[in-house]
Amino acid sequence: MGEEIQIADGVLQGVTDAAGIRSFKGIPFAAPPVGDLRWKAPQPVKAWEGVRKADAFAPAPMQDGMMAQMLGVVGGFSEDCLYLNVWTPAKTADAKLPVMVWIYGGAYIGGMSSARVYDGTRLASRGVVLVSIAYRVGAFGFLAHPDLSRESGKGSGCFGIQDQIAALRWVRENIEQFGGDPSNVTIFGESAGGISVSIMTVAPAAKGLFQRAIAESGASMGPLKVAHEAGQNVRTLRAAEQVGVEFLAKLGVKEIAAARALSAEKIRDAGAPLRMFWPVADGETIPGDQYRLFEQGQFNDTPILIGTNSDEGAMFVKPPVTPEEFEQRTRERFGPAAERILQVYPQATEAEAFKASKDVFREAGFAWHAWSWAKLQARHGRSKAFVYYFDHRAPSSLQGSNHADEVPYVFGNLGRSSGPRDRALSDMIGSFWVNFAKTGDPNGDSLPGWPAFDETRMSALIFDETPGARTLPNLEQLAAFDEYFKWRRSAT
Repeated sequence: MGEEIQIADGVLQGVTDAAGIRSFKGIPFAAPPVGDLRWKAPQPVKAWEGVRKADAFAPAPMQDGMMAQMLGVVGGFSEDCLYLNVWTPAKTADAKLPVMVWIYGGAYIGGMSSARVYDGTRLASRGVVLVSIAYRVGAFGFLAHPDLSRESGKGSGCFGIQDQIAALRWVRENIEQFGGDPSNVTIFGESAGGISVSIMTVAPAAKGLFQRAIAESGASMGPLKVAHEAGQNVRTLRAAEQVGVEFLAKLGVKEIAAARALSAEKIRDAGAPLRMFWPVADGETIPGDQYRLFEQGQFNDTPILIGTNSDEGAMFVKPPVTPEEFEQRTRERFGPAAERILQVYPQATEAEAFKASKDVFREAGFAWHAWSWAKLQARHGRSKAFVYYFDHRAPSSLQGSNHADEVPYVFGNLGRSSGPRDRALSDMIGSFWVNFAKTGDPNGDSLPGWPAFDETRMSALIFDETPGARTLPNLEQLAAFDEYFKWRRSAT
């Protein structure tokens, strides 16, 4: 099998590296979502004639450049962004290798598949076909509006999620040509990418497009958001449409047709605030409250591997935080559950209050959602759940593992300062992830035993100085947030 591959839409020419890994970059999986296709579901690709070079990444989705700068990405941004990339070690088209599809994070306002840390070469060398996909972000991907809902006849606000589903359909139809097995697909992502993975488990349109799911520091099991509730992400359609009406007023237009005529830069700049745009319970792509859907058995039942990092909040909470400030914020945000939360987070000193603030963010934003997802899967699913807790301490993160710290270890793309201990941990994590992609179970020879999650032991694979299966260290805090989210859900 050479560097040219025939897929449904035409012939691609990729690149082969010295180790024999072939890469194909910038492959279109949907039509450019520009002009009249702005704020519409992804449309089919127009086939091309001749050979299309696939040796360079496509532009990142239109967004503010801050995240690209953080990730060291050099390149442009464009509304014409619906492309994916493939790395394959397969020598023949009938290799039937497991497929892993990466969904990037970025709080749904940023992100790109071209970041160096997401390079799929090392992960593919473990015997999988690695795919990284792009999707629309910010206002381009998640604007809901009454006009858009009338256009679709269903709802609006989930264009970025629909992009992800379209990419998975492309994988099903084309990945065999790259030596992949379309019946053995693992979706995996981090942060917003992890939330997207959790959304795929309840999205009816994603049913059958994947067989396993990995979510790193991302899930969405809270009640639907109607205002500014803590720890809740996915808005109701009505609430999201109101945000959309306010956004068009900010743009100085009243109708979607007029907004489609504006420049991409004007749309981008007006939609910059964090969490202004987020996936929406539109009634179709996301049918409703994910927690409730799991309770009702309305989910795509696959094995899941999910977890969080020990110091997730460090990226989002900055010092100083006084004990008085911590108590005041807790009482303002968490209603009748505040008393329990205050009891389980030490806060007597400024240092304790700062740590408590970070850990509250960890639970409310990440850990409770993963823990609840594991419990729901164990209660209502036939497939197993495997939970991890990443607590690797590096010189740059002595207090614990920050948000996204695990990503270089998963992909094997460590920095120059990494030592033998880092490389050994990366090899372990890569083996776990690939074993899971192959069989739905991360366990394998020479690896620490990783038991499936159950509610009696509440165990997880703890990635620290001595990786192994132990009880989750933040169970008391998770239980406190269980009380909070039960209150929120009953109020909703």
